[in-house]
Amino acid sequence: MKNSSTFSSELDRRAYLSMAAKGFLGVSILPWASPSPLRAAGLGLNRPVNYAPKAKNVIYLYMSGGMSHLDTFDPKTSKVRGKMETVGTKTDGMILAETLPLVANHSDKIAIIRGLTSTKGAHAQGNYFMHTSYDKRGTIVHPSMGSWVTRLDGRFNPTLPGAVVVGTGNEHPLSGFLSTRHQPLKIGAPGKGLANCEHYSDITEEKFNRNLNLSKKLDRSFVEKYNLAQVRSYADMYEDAVRLMRSQDLDAFDLGKEPQVVREAYGSDKFGQGVLLARRLVEKQVRFVEVQLGGWDTHNNNYDRVFDNCNILDQALSALLDDLHKRGMLEETLVVLATEFGRTPDYNVNQGRDHYPKAFSCMLAGGGIRGGQIWGATDEEGREVVDGITQIPDFNATIAYALGLPLDEIVFSPSRRPFTLVDKGQPLTQLF
Repeated sequence: MKNSSTFSSELDRRAYLSMAAKGFLGVSILPWASPSPLRAAGLGLNRPVNYAPKAKNVIYLYMSGGMSHLDTFDPKTSKVRGKMETVGTKTDGMILAETLPLVANHSDKIAIIRGLTSTKGAHAQGNYFMHTSYDKRGTIVHPSMGSWVTRLDGRFNPTLPGAVVVGTGNEHPLSGFLSTRHQPLKIGAPGKGLANCEHYSDITEEKFNRNLNLSKKLDRSFVEKYNLAQVRSYADMYEDAVRLMRSQDLDAFDLGKEPQVVREAYGSDKFGQGVLLARRLVEKQVRFVEVQLGGWDTHNNNYDRVFDNCNILDQALSALLDDLHKRGMLEETLVVLATEFGRTPDYNVNQGRDHYPKAFSCMLAGGGIRGGQIWGATDEEGREVVDGITQIPDFNATIAYALGLPLDEIVFSPSRRPFTLVDKGQPLTQLF
């Protein structure tokens, strides 16, 4: 167990590096991983038995706020639907809400999971549970899926971060208790490219290199004195930042490189452009890219607000599936659409739907998933899961299974507590 002086030293180290990167070197980039020693050494991993994973990368679309299953992927014909109509698809037996007409044309590519259930009916807890498979606690922060991917399976592109999150708030668990080398890079505005990745105007290449060499000398004694994994990880930040700044793949963050017709296909809004950025990044072998779309907390005026959000989602998701398919990338890219819980079948006095973790829907596509299928079912009013009950850890285990990640490998937290990727979750192998 670390003593208080050591822990304090680590915090001081973190603060120092954060300031030094901006002021001393003239850059400001979050630290992220160097290539996985396992992958670099070509060592095998404990992968799922009898399955050859096809997914290499993940585009994770998170509907923050609790997306209504009844008004998207699990519409009903009973009174609970309100004014919402349905739309047919090219897949027999699969209907969607009228809010997703473009996605309906891609029904042969998607698998809908209608049997999801959770016990977390508050946003913070539900969000955390969906991202980590663990309960939110004050004593520890568990890693998100993107960080687990780089921890268990490494990076493919040595000059770009292994995971990126776009448009997310401060409640994202990021790398949790894992080393900062597994910290996702956060992007606020996808259309502005990657900020702070060039020298300040008064920092020449010669001066930059001189400062970098000086920082390494100053750093060496600190690392030797406090030879801890976290300290060593932060010490690698400078090399990672320089590697990114000089990477030939840096323009993957520049949406201006895309034809205007492609940018318009995804939608001009922040989410649509974030989804396009995700496609560009996985094209350069970034392992895990999450893009968030908020506004799903529809306690009032549910019908109109869901339509507004779905106009954004429908265009971006449809464009993504079409784009990945045309580029031959869909089979190796797992597309995930998730949310923390559903909405109540009954409307409240404000014509809204309230939090409902008891039953909701998510979606998967690509990455070895068989399209044109539905797993699980709710009753005629969407109140109860009546077939194919799927817990959150099971859903996350399915993502991990698609990537071929070891589900039972134990990783210890700094306090020496053992954790696995998805707790006790079991993958839905029927979807493959």
